Amino acid sequence: MALIVQKFGGTSVADLDRIRAVAARVKAAVDEGNQVAVVLSAMAGITDQLAALVSDMAPIHDTREYDTVVSTGEQVTAGLLAIALQTLGVTARSWLGWQIPLRTDGVHGGARIEQIAVTELHRRLGRGEVPVVAGFQGIGPLGRITTIGRGGTDTTAVALAAALGAERCDIYTDVEGVFTSDPRIVAKARKLNKITYEEMLEMASVGAKVLQTRSVAMAMKHRVPLQVLSSFSDNPGTMVVDEDEIVEQELVSGIAYARDEAKITVVKVADRPGVAATLFGPLSDAGINVDMIVQNVSDDGKSTDITFTVAQNQLEQSIAALEAARSKLEFERLVADPNVVKVSVIGVGMHSHAGVASTMFATLADKGINIQVISTSEIKISVLIAEEYTELAVRSLHTAYGLDDD
Repeated sequence: MALIVQKFGGTSVADLDRIRAVAARVKAAVDEGNQVAVVLSAMAGITDQLAALVSDMAPIHDTREYDTVVSTGEQVTAGLLAIALQTLGVTARSWLGWQIPLRTDGVHGGARIEQIAVTELHRRLGRGEVPVVAGFQGIGPLGRITTIGRGGTDTTAVALAAALGAERCDIYTDVEGVFTSDPRIVAKARKLNKITYEEMLEMASVGAKVLQTRSVAMAMKHRVPLQVLSSFSDNPGTMVVDEDEIVEQELVSGIAYARDEAKITVVKVADRPGVAATLFGPLSDAGINVDMIVQNVSDDGKSTDITFTVAQNQLEQSIAALEAARSKLEFERLVADPNVVKVSVIGVGMHSHAGVASTMFATLADKGINIQVISTSEIKISVLIAEEYTELAVRSLHTAYGLDDD
């Protein structure tokens, strides 16, 4: 008997027929002798609708009440799936975050999970009951409903699996697993049987939408095996595991891209100690995350250019923050470009192999694609290029690293 946490995303519970199909899948796992806990998202599109209602009511609003409203989507699906399971003869009940309780900090709209009480859930699981847990929500230190941020149901599921000591956490989505690249762009992309936590974390952070970044980080921290698979087929998925569980490492596991980047160049800022802190301080104060950064070599010892990227939806806010600090920075001008994309090559094989970067740069050069910014980690190389070359770059790199499915 295994204890399994199953998470189903919004497309998996988009209507009553799909909720019934999820119930049948859960029942099959129970019939195999497993203890099963389920974590659900809201129906596809519902959270956006609820968030829009709040914004229409008041563009500037109480975030505590925002959480109260948007958390209701998961409450609906949890209740409906519990009913669907009961009609199939499976003992089940719904659990909201505050009922468990799943305790978080008090940051509304982006709370972090601090503790999950699982004694009662273990007792219910032990007698054959299926807990159906509303994802994305918890209860804060002042007794208010909190939400864990967009994509937070993945994080809820992984946290619950860790707290319960589950054998694994199955993440059901509308894709059959983790692919070497986006199949919508790369027709020859292939599904990976296994991928390491580190690779999955890098993929999630640079644009792959299969798993939410926080959920992967939590799974890696608590060593919770993840399986990504489709709600709409019975094909095996992709296991996210420790590096030592993969016998033969690929040099490169995947090519990812992110279109939501924007580039800002601060032209002729003073080349002196402390200027970077003066420049990026206002952005930090405004809650803006900076990603890639490059500083040009100063040719006169007096001024230099600094280029960096931010999220595209924070471009105008970033420009406003820098303009407000113009008197301190004394830059000549700002140059903004929203028409860029970040393309990344990811693979734990980079640890022990040379030439990965040169292959990337040579491939892009052969296609006439100019690299604007470069950043690296131990298992990732990212470049910023013009958006118009996205598909060409991703396909070319996929072929160059031998990832095409023959």
